[in-house]
Amino acid sequence: AWAMIAVLLAGASPAAAVTDGWPDDGTYSMVGLMVAMDASGAPMWRCSGTLLSSKVFLTAGHCTSGASSVELWFDADVESGIPDNGYPYDGPYSGTAHTHPNYVDSAFYLWDVGVVVLKKPVQLDAYGYLPEVDELDVWDGGGAQDRAWMTAVGYGLQASFPDDASWKNVAQRVRMVSTPKLIQINTGLTGDFSLLLSNNANTGGTCFGDSGGPN
Repeated sequence: AWAMIAVLLAGASPAAAVTDGWPDDGTYSMVGLMVAMDASGAPMWRCSGTLLSSKVFLTAGHCTSGASSVELWFDADVESGIPDNGYPYDGPYSGTAHTHPNYVDSAFYLWDVGVVVLKKPVQLDAYGYLPEVDELDVWDGGGAQDRAWMTAVGYGLQASFPDDASWKNVAQRVRMVSTPKLIQINTGLTGDFSLLLSNNANTGGTCFGDSGGPN
């Protein structure tokens, strides 16, 4: 699987899980679950993200925008630890959110990048890393995207249904993995700043809570 990290723009609303995937076996321990907190200390939404170093956590800009602070968990199964693990008010890690200076909610997709600087480090054997500038252009045109598969990792919904059946949603806070396929890159729809990936029962995909998670 392709393991470099790119910001996942997974929905237009704050926090946009991996559907039709499988639980992570510990391979992606650098991927964590964050909860954005308001000024009163109340949780607003959850997102996924990736540690690029022991104290730098990369996520989406619409995940950090408006957050006074952030609580974080890196357990593969956060769900089974509730309430002893403090979710969603008091994580084992916390940090300060920083959103790209050009980010605006009305055009979130243009500069949808956020970073959380943790107060204490998370020591891992390996962290996520970014592709070089224009590295993904090798998949631009010529059918190259037919051979391009991503690895999506996140803590979002495992199954999502229309609003009138939303009671069926499956929303366990567990780290999930799927392998969506690249559909479009550098097109009129995606621009040069995003990717369009598959999301179906065959390849899996992402959903609410996976925003900021890696591909």
